[in-house]
Amino acid sequence: MDHNVMCLLTDPEGTPLGVPIYLPQNAGPKELQQMVNKLLNNEEKLPYAFYISDQELLVQLGSYLQKNKVSVEKVLTIVYQPQAVFRICPVNRCSATIAGHTEAVLSVAFSPDGRQLASGSGDTTVRLWDLNTQTPMFTCTGHKNWVLCIAWSPDGKHLVSGSKAGELQCWDPQTGKASGNPLIGHKKWITGISWEPVHLKAPCRRFVSASKDGDARIWDVSLRKCVVCLSGHTLAVTCVKWGGNGVIYTGSQDCTIKVWETSQGKLIRELKGHGHWVNSLALSTEYVLRTGAFDHMSKQYSSPEEMKEVALQRYNKMKGDAPERLVSGSDDFTMFLWEPAVSKHPKTRMTGHQQLVNHVYFSPDGQWVASASFDKSIKLWNGITGKFVAVFRGHVGPVYQISWSADSRLLLSGSKDSTLKVWDIRTQKLKQDLPGHADEVFAVDWSPDGEKVASGGKDRDLKLWMG
Repeated sequence: MDHNVMCLLTDPEGTPLGVPIYLPQNAGPKELQQMVNKLLNNEEKLPYAFYISDQELLVQLGSYLQKNKVSVEKVLTIVYQPQAVFRICPVNRCSATIAGHTEAVLSVAFSPDGRQLASGSGDTTVRLWDLNTQTPMFTCTGHKNWVLCIAWSPDGKHLVSGSKAGELQCWDPQTGKASGNPLIGHKKWITGISWEPVHLKAPCRRFVSASKDGDARIWDVSLRKCVVCLSGHTLAVTCVKWGGNGVIYTGSQDCTIKVWETSQGKLIRELKGHGHWVNSLALSTEYVLRTGAFDHMSKQYSSPEEMKEVALQRYNKMKGDAPERLVSGSDDFTMFLWEPAVSKHPKTRMTGHQQLVNHVYFSPDGQWVASASFDKSIKLWNGITGKFVAVFRGHVGPVYQISWSADSRLLLSGSKDSTLKVWDIRTQKLKQDLPGHADEVFAVDWSPDGEKVASGGKDRDLKLWMG
């Protein structure tokens, strides 16, 4: 018995897999993997990573216990974490630099199936790019001021853009033409756009916009009008997310996050705790909400019903039995992890950044949260507990935006220092340095199929990067 260790295997939520069992000290990740697959009756063997106290187990149990001076008297909890079955290659070269925009590129976004790319610019246009030929496809004109944000509907049928003048415009990505007149209602600039998830409603019709004017508005693209106005914030609304369970979350400069139901726009809950502006919101289910029915294989669908069904399966599989989690990042240098369906109080306060938190983002599998800050660092946190895991240092200027690879193994960042960087989550080190832009990089996105990265910024060029 001296050579055995009493271990309890749990999933990332803390649910035990059976009872504590004695394991030999020479058991390592390989043996644990076989065991978990067996205990879960997996027909197809799945890959897992194993963690003890938030540290990945890469050696045999015996050497881990010795190195970390862990007592064998107590039960050792080992967390098994499912890994993506597919692998995304790190991008390492710029495959195209495409000129076209005549002012800074402020936003870039791949379509849910990864086949198209859109960008919004200070030159008042939205551009759609052909990814096969790596050339401009359409220039969408109609805005009277900077295009601040863009968002694809999760069924890929619509693209919406919001401007500094406060108007929104819906575009048909197949033709580059405007679908109807601009949507007018907001009195100040648009700060964020989020679509109703396709597993709740297909085809996609409704999206929500947030504005500096303090309101969020729900629009119907078929009716071409605002159907609900969400009023209640006392200062600018800075970010908005449409959750997988049908509610809308808004973050504001009034330091609060509000949760709304969407048929009449009633306020359901208020999340308080931040001491300064809320800048960014992230949902644990964001990747499946963004991609709907499309996985990294980019299968196409024949009907909205089929799309809705597949999207619902993907959403339920990703979410499991856990509640949807929300992370907020603020000008007060801190973040909070919330489970809004469970409580109005935060689950954890996440501290460590030395400057304002600019962007927060959950990994596609919901296991990690990454945060980008003006302190030039990116921090990695456990997406379930909110515990600090690692810091990525290397940028020499504020980090503006981050994006994940579809397999949750790599993280991309874009900075004021004119570089993009790719970070390896397992080794917690810099994987790839991507210089090339002549000035600040404002926007980055990693395509949902994992094959391409797009970036844009002050030098007006759109760059595509490949593996």
